[in-house]
Amino acid sequence: QVQPVESGGGLVQPGGSLRLSCAAPGPRFHIDSMGWYRQAPGDRREWVAAITGVGISMYADSVKGRFTISRDNDKGMVFLEMNDLKPEDTAVYYCNGGLLFSAGRWTSGPYWGQGTQVTVSS
Repeated sequence: QVQPVESGGGLVQPGGSLRLSCAAPGPRFHIDSMGWYRQAPGDRREWVAAITGVGISMYADSVKGRFTISRDNDKGMVFLEMNDLKPEDTAVYYCNGGLLFSAGRWTSGPYWGQGTQVTVSS
């Protein structure tokens, strides 16, 4: 898998929406689980959402019901639709490839994008 490349971040008001995109084409893309992590200043990087190669998705409790992860295996793309954004969603968002699910939790994979900034502020 190639290094993911994110796009779509920006500044949005509370309650607004953004759609992040991640391009990660490669021969294993349709097999690998893909996910999104985020890191706010001074905080540890945290898992946000993941989607398996067959489209099963899971979310952190903090974003459940507001964020939707999806993928297009033909194009090697992953998306994160973010609605009802809150100031606490402000962070650098990273696309991650090759996640593993074990013992009830996701572990990050070896492929990281450079990150895209999302700022939620009025």
